[in-house]
Amino acid sequence: MMSNLFSNFDPSTIFFSLNWISSYLGILIIPMIYWLIPNRLMILNSKLCMTLHKEFKILTKKNSSTLIFISLFYFIFFNNLLGLFPYIFTSSSHLIFSLALALPIWLTFMIFGWINNNQMMFAHLVPQGTPPILMPFMVCIETISNIIRPGTLAVRLSANMIAGHLLLTLLGNTGPMLKFMVLILIFTQILLFILEMAVAMIQSYVFAILSTLYSSEVN
Repeated sequence: MMSNLFSNFDPSTIFFSLNWISSYLGILIIPMIYWLIPNRLMILNSKLCMTLHKEFKILTKKNSSTLIFISLFYFIFFNNLLGLFPYIFTSSSHLIFSLALALPIWLTFMIFGWINNNQMMFAHLVPQGTPPILMPFMVCIETISNIIRPGTLAVRLSANMIAGHLLLTLLGNTGPMLKFMVLILIFTQILLFILEMAVAMIQSYVFAILSTLYSSEVN
């Protein structure tokens, strides 16, 4: 029995060590036959990878660096999708998980940019066409917006996962009270579950594409 509505987000509700292992359960979902015999799942995965590669290549202008963001997309997508299943801990709904992804990526871009291309980094602090009198203010604004980027990436991912799970939990807890509207509630839950599956993919794509955009600024 959960003590409150947020207990399903508590890592220590069942077993602390086993809950965080759910981040790697996506590897177990892929059957062994996927790697041996070409099938529809492999074809769909290949098309998705090529589509992401083409989009990321336009932003990064490098073919080799797209593999990092494609892997990031798949890792977040599997975690978001697995969190929709009952009794599986949603690691992507925690800031410690999303910050552990966003902060190292942002720090790597910043260190690489300021060491190898500091003139371009200074140029990004002042947008083109800014009046000279507003330049000090624009530098402050751009610096603050650059510093909070990992926080916005992490909060965006975690907040969307928490919101959808809370809505599903709230509707599920009202089932015993709605004796004559159970079918309507089940239909609403199914529609919301489909929406959450779309949100799981959209949020992983947004996280990956924003990371790609941040990397394109240091080149």
